This record gives sequence, C-alpha cells and structure tokens, in this order.
Amino acid sequence: MSEGSAAGSTNVWLLCRSGACAGARFPLRDGTIRVGRAPDNDAVIDGPDAATVSLYHCEIVREDEGFRVRDRESTNGTWVDGERVTEAPITPAAVVRLGQQGPEFALVIQEAAPELLDRTMEIRAVEPPPPPMPPLPTAAHEESLIAAVDRARRMRGHGFGGETMTIMRDFLTEALRKTHRRHRTMAYALALALAAVSGLAIWKTITLDREKRSIDARIRDLEGALQKAGERSETEQLLSKLNDYQEQAEDLRRSFLYRIGPHDEDDFVTRELRTLMGELGAEVYSIPPEFVERVNHYIEQDCGPDRPNVQHALVESAGTLRTIRRILEEERMPPDLAYIPVVESAFTREPESAAGAAGPWQLTAATARSYGLRVDGGVDERKDFVKSTRASCRYLKDLILDFGAGSSVMLALAAYNSGAGKVKQAVSRTVEDPIKQRNFWYLYRTRALPHETREFVPKVFAAILIGRNPRRYGFR
Repeated sequence: MSEGSAAGSTNVWLLCRSGACAGARFPLRDGTIRVGRAPDNDAVIDGPDAATVSLYHCEIVREDEGFRVRDRESTNGTWVDGERVTEAPITPAAVVRLGQQGPEFALVIQEAAPELLDRTMEIRAVEPPPPPMPPLPTAAHEESLIAAVDRARRMRGHGFGGETMTIMRDFLTEALRKTHRRHRTMAYALALALAAVSGLAIWKTITLDREKRSIDARIRDLEGALQKAGERSETEQLLSKLNDYQEQAEDLRRSFLYRIGPHDEDDFVTRELRTLMGELGAEVYSIPPEFVERVNHYIEQDCGPDRPNVQHALVESAGTLRTIRRILEEERMPPDLAYIPVVESAFTREPESAAGAAGPWQLTAATARSYGLRVDGGVDERKDFVKSTRASCRYLKDLILDFGAGSSVMLALAAYNSGAGKVKQAVSRTVEDPIKQRNFWYLYRTRALPHETREFVPKVFAAILIGRNPRRYGFR
C-alpha cells in the first residue's frame, strides 16, 4: 500500500532530534506543518535553538507521492542530509536541519491501530472511562499484567474470546489504584519529612536567637563596665572580652538560619547609625551605648534650643546644602559630610570665631591658605560656598589618608574638629599600639580622644540623621 493511500490510516509527526527540544514531536495536521520562530507556526522553535532559525523557516507538506520540505526564504537555509535545498522530497530516513548548524528534525510515521470490529467490548454507561495511565514501574505491575494475560488466555480457551478488553481494562484500573496509593504514600512521607525539617529549622532559629540575645546581654554588660573602668589593664581586659563576644555574635548573625528568622530590631537611631557606619566603612557589631546616647542628646538639642539654626540650614539654605552635596559627590567623598558645615556654622554669616575660623566650614586662615584659598585684607574665600567646599574636600581627603584605617572617616571627622596634630598627640600619649591608634572605636572607648572631639563626632551624626529624616523630626 502506497503512502498516499495510507494517508488516512497513518499518524505523522515531525520529531526534533537535537538541541534543547530533542524528543519533542509536532503532529502533521491538515497535510502541512510550518516551522519557525514566530508563535503562529505549527512547530515553534525558541530558546537557544532559535539562533539559526528564521521567523518562518520552512514547511513540511504531505503529497500523494510522499512528503516534501520547502524552504520559506530563510536566512540560514534548510538542509536535507547535509545539502541546502529550496524544495526536496524527504523520507523518514532523511535528516532536515534548520541552518547548517541548527536543530535537526526527522519524520516519524506510525500506522494507526485498526478498529476492533470483531471484538466484544463491555461498556458501562454509568462509569466514565478511566483517566490516562501515567508511566508505571514495570517491576511493580509485572505480576498483575502476567495474571491478566493468563486470565484472558483461559477465557479464550473456554470460548469467551470477547472478554479480553474487559480483563485488560480491569487490570489498568487496578494498576492505577495501586499507583495512586503509592503516590499518596510518597506524598505523606514527603509532607512528614518537610514538617520535620521545618520544625528542626524553627527550633534551630529559636536556639540561635536565644544564643544571640545572651551574647548581646554580655556585650551590654561589658560596655557598661568599660564606661566605669579606671585602670588601663582593666580596660584592655574588658576590651579583649568584648572583641571575643562581638566576633561570636557576628559569626552567629551571618548564619543562614539566623538571617531568615524574625528577630528583635534595634531602635531607630541605632539602626540608622549602623547603616551610616556601614556606608562610611566604620561598621562595628556593637556601637558604644555612650556614643548612641550622645547622638540622641544632640538630636534633642537640634530639635529644641538649636532648632532655629538647624531650620535655617536644612530648609532656608536647602539649595546651598544641595550644592555642597553635589561637590562632595564630584570629589568622590561621602555626600553626608555636607552636614559638617551645618554643625560648624549652620550656613550663617557670623564673624570669625575666637580661634580665627570663618566661613561655612569654619576653616582657619592657615588651613585655608594651605589648600589654595585666598585670605587677606581684601578677599576671604573661606566665605565662598563653592571654593571653601572644594578646599575642605581636599583637607578631608588628606585627613582620611593620614589616618588610613577601617574607621578613617571617623578619625578624619575627629581631626577636622581639633586638627590632625592635636588628635595624634592625644592618642600617642595614651595608646602605644599603632594599629589601635587608628581604630576610632578603640580610641572612643578608652577616652584617648580630646573631650571636644569626642563630642563633635556624635554631633555631626545627629545632624546627618535629622537631615536624612527631616519629616520624622518636624523639619519639612
């Protein structure tokens, strides 16, 4: 029988033989199948396989004498058995490739099963047909299948040849029942396993949280003891213990189970300070409570007695503040350092201070001249917002490089207030270790910094927090 005459009794598919869609079948309906990247094709090629495929690449057509492939003016061409073709006959043995290095296809022709007109089938109107059977493990159903076949043979031996379909249907129904029961058992086992794992994770998270709270309590006790410590040896001993506990807490906080669990949060000011410290490279697990207390003190002062000055700096001089922030960003400096002049002068045009400092950044004449500003009887460029900001950026950069360490920006802030020389002298008199001399938090806890400097740094941070959250503090 020719393929043309067998058209009504055959099923034809286009089988993908390579690439990500290998094994996919596309049925040849209505005698034609269109192949390409466009979504209205019968066989849509997408993903990594689509690199050499055109929107409408080719089509496979069933004809009386067989099958033909026709290229649809594709960019990379249609290839049959290694040769580029415009149109060519193909057989199931032929390999069709889309582009010279593209995905490969072949025809699959399967004879349709003949109608079983000479068999008797039992049909029960009240029962719907069983659902499609999923792939069954051969080992699990082999015995049932053998028993069903033996039963059908015995029935035929006794003259009941029309019962085969009923027997096989019963076998399929029973196989499905066993499969569903096995799937339910597996699902229950999986649910129990997930519940056990979830329970273990919750228990571990609670344990880690409890352990961290315990470490945090010890850290608070040590921080309190450090504020009262007198002898140098006692202070060093307390700091050593504090560092150990902070390392333990950091390791615990980095663990996966701790990160995904709910935990008590810090208060707003502490949380904002942690964010700022991270941005400035001065992040530390435990910010000294005394530092947080001083920041809160200056926030209250800025919102109380000093409110008019802060209002002038943040609201009435908002344009000046934006200009200073822009210059800091151009100089690749932290833009929040723009709040130094808020603390120093609040952008008011007051006369020189008792120390001879002037302008928004309160630069002394000597410092201003050393960074290129003109300061004489006729001109004082310290009062020029742009020029004084650029000079202050260079000054701060030199301070950061001078104190180069993990918390160098914090030390640069300290030195900006009282001068690098004064800070170094104060530190060298109390701290011999050169590494510790460049650790702001060590110097702050041991009170090695001058008192005025210890107060200046939290005052700047108070202004930064208000500037970053003006509505919270009623300035907008």
